[in-house]
Amino acid sequence: MAKPSNLGSITKVVDPQELYRVITQASSQNPAEVHASSKRVEELLDYFGTFDGLHEIAATRSVPLPVRKQSIIQFKNKALNHWRSRKLLSDEQRVRIRSRCLTFFDEEDDTIAECNEVIVAKIARQDYPVNWPLLLADIMDVIRTNLEVLCGSPNNDQRSTLALRRGLALLNSVLKEFSGVKLLAGVNTMVNIIDQLHEVMFDYYSKLSSMISALVPLALSDQRTADNLIVAHFIYKCLVKMALWLWPRLSHPQGGFAKLEPWFLQLFQSSTGQLKILFELRTNLVLALRASGTSDRLTLLSIDRLTRHVRVFGKFFRRLQQLKPDRFVQLPTGNQIVFYYWDRVVQATNGPPELIQDAPTAVFPVRFLLQAMVLFKENLSRWTPFRKGGPKTETTLSQEFVEDAVRLLVTRFIPLNLADLEGWMSDPEEWVNLEDKENDQWEYELRPCGERVLMTLSSQYKVYVTPLLETTFKQIIAQPTVDSASVIQKEALYCAIGRCATHLREVIPFSQWLQHNLLAEARETNQFYPIIKRRIAWLIGKWISDMCSPANDPNVWDILTHLLQDRGPGTDSVVRLTAATALRECVDTVDFDIDVFVPYLPTAVTELVKLMGEADTIEAKQRLAKSLNVVIECAGTRITPHAQMISEGIPQLWTAAGEEWLFKAQLLVVVTSLVSAMKEQSSLNGLIVPLVRDGLSPGVAINLDEDALNLWLAAVRNSSSLGYAGGPGLIDLVPLAISLLSDNLDLLGKIVSIVESCLFVDAPAVLQSFAQPLMNAFVKALTGQAIMTNQKDILICLQFLTQLAPATLWGQAMHFAGLFSHIVNLLNHDESSPILLTECIYLLARIALADRQMFLQLVSATAETMDLPEAKIWEAVLDHWWRQFDHMSEPRHRKLAALGIASLVSTGRPEVLDRLPNEIFNLWTDVFFEVKESKSLAENEDASPLTLHWDLDQVPQSYYADSESTVEFDRRKTFLDNDPVRTMQLTNYVAAALQEAERACGGIHIFNQYISKTDPTLLKQLQNELQGE
Repeated sequence: MAKPSNLGSITKVVDPQELYRVITQASSQNPAEVHASSKRVEELLDYFGTFDGLHEIAATRSVPLPVRKQSIIQFKNKALNHWRSRKLLSDEQRVRIRSRCLTFFDEEDDTIAECNEVIVAKIARQDYPVNWPLLLADIMDVIRTNLEVLCGSPNNDQRSTLALRRGLALLNSVLKEFSGVKLLAGVNTMVNIIDQLHEVMFDYYSKLSSMISALVPLALSDQRTADNLIVAHFIYKCLVKMALWLWPRLSHPQGGFAKLEPWFLQLFQSSTGQLKILFELRTNLVLALRASGTSDRLTLLSIDRLTRHVRVFGKFFRRLQQLKPDRFVQLPTGNQIVFYYWDRVVQATNGPPELIQDAPTAVFPVRFLLQAMVLFKENLSRWTPFRKGGPKTETTLSQEFVEDAVRLLVTRFIPLNLADLEGWMSDPEEWVNLEDKENDQWEYELRPCGERVLMTLSSQYKVYVTPLLETTFKQIIAQPTVDSASVIQKEALYCAIGRCATHLREVIPFSQWLQHNLLAEARETNQFYPIIKRRIAWLIGKWISDMCSPANDPNVWDILTHLLQDRGPGTDSVVRLTAATALRECVDTVDFDIDVFVPYLPTAVTELVKLMGEADTIEAKQRLAKSLNVVIECAGTRITPHAQMISEGIPQLWTAAGEEWLFKAQLLVVVTSLVSAMKEQSSLNGLIVPLVRDGLSPGVAINLDEDALNLWLAAVRNSSSLGYAGGPGLIDLVPLAISLLSDNLDLLGKIVSIVESCLFVDAPAVLQSFAQPLMNAFVKALTGQAIMTNQKDILICLQFLTQLAPATLWGQAMHFAGLFSHIVNLLNHDESSPILLTECIYLLARIALADRQMFLQLVSATAETMDLPEAKIWEAVLDHWWRQFDHMSEPRHRKLAALGIASLVSTGRPEVLDRLPNEIFNLWTDVFFEVKESKSLAENEDASPLTLHWDLDQVPQSYYADSESTVEFDRRKTFLDNDPVRTMQLTNYVAAALQEAERACGGIHIFNQYISKTDPTLLKQLQNELQGE
């Protein structure tokens, strides 16, 4: 066995016998053996030689099939990601594996063959053509040899056919892999592959297609027919892969693609002709089989393969259309083939309904008709005579064609069919859920697809479609609707009107229609009327949400709330669920008028809550919760009288939801909206506290943490107190906040906001109970791995804390937690961020302003804790006070720094007074200059002398921390208005601080020793400022 390369660490070499034994156990039917071997399999996959051994086991036909399957699956899943690894594979092993890959052409097991296709394609992407130059030639030799046998031999050689199928599937897989390569080398390889294959593969398909075109019903039961069809199908798929890769590149002048354009056009034109031949052939064969009643296995297999082959043409045309829609309509025979497809749609609707089925043996398979409708729809925008910009096309549709298409869609495709009605009756909620998803699934269902085709016709040919729908509307609206046929047809028309609402709003008098027709129809008790009532609710929601009419007509709410609450004859749960969705769509509009809606608010809220309790599926409950949430948001404070009723239903829904996290998240959103709407009137703490605790509990938080935190924050911001008489209060959640603050980096930003909001509500109450653990948590977050943004937020929060509560509540805790020590360490650290250092100075200034004696105590205690002289602490603080001053861009912060240092000056500490002559006096004069300038502006405007330059502007929006429209916004505004930085006159404060310093340091003679060192000009300037000159 080849030895592993010496790359430093030694790689173990696998024992082939052990590998075989372990893989045999892993493929056992005994769960215990599988479990016991799984760990060893993972270990062996890191051994040198394992991949080669696995591949050899898979290629050995004498090995039991389950073991071979297990081996090739393990190889496919693991080896391809390490194909270039010299630790696990040698060059000799790679050569053997590549050679072995081409021994699976006659493999009878599909799983092994499909794994081999993936393996060959992935290896080819890395090794072809440099290390595997003969890959393509070897595959094509197998295809050519066995295709000659298939076409030339009168006998049916199944082994030869199997090898041909495997070879074509392998080639298709390689083409698919190289089609996705974006790098230049891969693109050049793909060009080389197409150069070698395009003509020969086209010839192969031409030979087989002539044989298929001559099929007669009796030949369908022949194995050769089934073989010819599957081989032709694979060959054509290879041609399609090459053509689709070329199509977007044909317009590029570079790359050598132009030489292949004639071949591409030949393939496309022959494909359009072949599709027509094959579809007509298939139709005749299916009709003949229906007449004869033949249904043997081979016949059904042949029809299935023919049906799949016809469908691949539609996929080809659709993908060409998607990649280059403008150029698709210019392809020769491109428009003709789309019209051919549409003609088949017309042909299908003119026949008996049973000819259209979602089955391979149907005369008109649903998937074929869907392809036809989608191709037609996407080409419509290129055929309109009214198109602005883009290349003009000679193809336009006549008025007669458009009107016939609209009639066909409205009468045959858009109406509910028997299967729809059966689904409605058997599982109403699931039916509504599927209807709600139709926007994503319209290409796969006839009815939604028909609706989209109608919408496109209405948009591109509105001069024809709008008058037709208007006339039809006027005709049907006045006709009696009593039986199921007329109900279904009217429902289809209502659907058409809703889908084309934006083009019909000028011609359909919506308000009159509501008053004279829809009101009465919504109250009709006819047994067939749930069909119309559900469509009425949908139509109103569509019409209003598309801004065709404002939501200020009481009849809109009259109809929707009636449909929402009606449980009498002529209605059902589908109607109620649809009305709930329509209600949300109407409420959630720009023109929504709450005053018009208020009389209907109690019914809407009550019924939505009731329906949530009645619904069986989580999807329905979630949709109802979304509707309720929108109603609460738009109702605002007017929801308050109904809050108790809403909140009483939440716990049961929450418990019943179990691990349905999306619904639980929606419930949290509902409660959040309720709290935000009620503001300080909210009395929901008994609901909020357990919801937040549950939402942030272990195992649950990973799914609900964001929504639980949003609820918590909204509750605090809209609360007037943290306590709640007779029940749990928000204060009870503070320990949870402290815990998360300490240990959860992912949620740190939101938790800091919650703590900050709690402090704004009642800082003394928080600190009286939790000062020490809160400070500990702050310090743990600051000294941990928190990002700088979160650290800054914590420092800002601490600044608020020092202003919102007396120093006696936070000073001691601040010291014991080591917060002051941490700040000193930050100041002494050369690599600290200037942003954080500036915030530290703001915090120190706030402490000094709040209680200068507490500041002195903190300095003294910190010096003792850190075993440093106090002078060292003062040096770090005062050095950065001056250095960070230049980083303070906002005048309010610069004045804060001036006030804070003035407070420290007043203590008479020699470390501070030593800085007076230079740093402190310069700092003050800088701020005085701003204040003086501001005073001059203010005096010109007859404003208060304390109105500063920066007072004339709003504080940065970040100050309010997204608290707009909450009670906290007013708290923050009041707090800002009373900030000493705004209320204290700096000159007076500085003058008083100097006087106190003079007394504190021992009198005028000692004080003058500090002052005398000042530059006379600076001193004179300072005196002038303080004297108001």
